[in-house]
Amino acid sequence: MRVPESKVVEIKAWLKPIPKDDRSKNIELQPIEARTHLQIAYPLESVAAGFPSPAQDYTEDFIDLNEHLIHNPLSTFILRVNSLSMKNAGIDIDDQIIIDRSLTPEHGDIVLAMINNEFTVKRFMKEKTHQHQYKVWLKAENPEYPDIYLQSEEELVIWGVVTCILKKLR
Repeated sequence: MRVPESKVVEIKAWLKPIPKDDRSKNIELQPIEARTHLQIAYPLESVAAGFPSPAQDYTEDFIDLNEHLIHNPLSTFILRVNSLSMKNAGIDIDDQIIIDRSLTPEHGDIVLAMINNEFTVKRFMKEKTHQHQYKVWLKAENPEYPDIYLQSEEELVIWGVVTCILKKLR
């Protein structure tokens, strides 16, 4: 088929397959258990990404990661991510995210959402409409995945707010 040269890019984009929505019926949430308290020393000064400071050997305080990462232990869970839909937010496949169910989602938060009994991790978007009401939608942070705009028959439940990404670098 012959196509005008000005339309080639548009037609190629239209023919490109769109990834399937990444909603899942089954997720494996792990409850938080603070079994041990491990205090990790940290220096008094902040660290630049260049040459180390000679004062860095002096430790001022200790940090307990349980207290630092978990604000509401009874409502906090860990979930392993199995999609690339949030790649541009720094969330990759096999990263673990900490989810706090006690937090109320705000515009721009990353959330674990349930739509018609299917779970997904997306950015929570809340926009004011001209009638002083709010329109809520879920934004994928990867252009290859679709954003989710709710249809009138769909039910959205924000299951929890993502508070931390646990990412192994090595």
